Amino acid sequence: MRKIGLLGGMSWESTATYYKLINEGIRQSLGGLSSADILMRSLDFQTVVALQKADRWADAARLLGDAAQGLEAAGADCILICTNTMHLVADQVAASCDVPLIHIIGETAKTINGGGYRRPLLLATRYTMENGFYADHMRRYGLDVVVPGADDRMICHNAIFDELCQGVVSDAARQALIDMTARGRDQGADCVILGCTELGLSVDASCLPLPCFDSTHIHARAAVDFALAAPNQAAVLHFVTDGAYI
Repeated sequence: MRKIGLLGGMSWESTATYYKLINEGIRQSLGGLSSADILMRSLDFQTVVALQKADRWADAARLLGDAAQGLEAAGADCILICTNTMHLVADQVAASCDVPLIHIIGETAKTINGGGYRRPLLLATRYTMENGFYADHMRRYGLDVVVPGADDRMICHNAIFDELCQGVVSDAARQALIDMTARGRDQGADCVILGCTELGLSVDASCLPLPCFDSTHIHARAAVDFALAAPNQAAVLHFVTDGAYI
């Protein structure tokens, strides 16, 4: 089994979900008392959020790149950034390491394609919904991302930072996410991406009016597949190495 390196803490609420899902996946695959071989660096989210708000993405890239190098030096065989928003700097983080970075957007796009969908509604932080990096990456897979309107983007963003990242799961936020998914369906979306790793704490496929792709679950499953795959099978995953996709 190969070692999984997690860049977490952004927020720790969803990083805890990663830890649970990856260990459950290993146990389901190997049985018995098997669990994942994981190295984790959990960053101070307050520091990361301050860099986001100040639009200091180059500094954020250096912060995550240094942390990824630490995981590699400790023996990690791959790196996962346990957040969608910080994949805005994924190429820079990948270039700082010699081990592959498993890319959450690429893995999610492949899963959506496998289901035969083409127009996903993206629910995420406003950085992810508005910056364009997410939609640009999805277009590489032939996917046309639908983004909520301005009011819904702010409601979603606030639910993530003001509630979910602080351990609060409210009925009001859940209903707002359900309602904006319905509006996305009316705009022509054929599925919905939970494009923030905390959103699955509030909603899931059982309550949403569109087929749902939870990026946290997809990313965690990719980590399990990497850990268990033979070395010559690893390229079936979506990796970034030195800024190049393989």
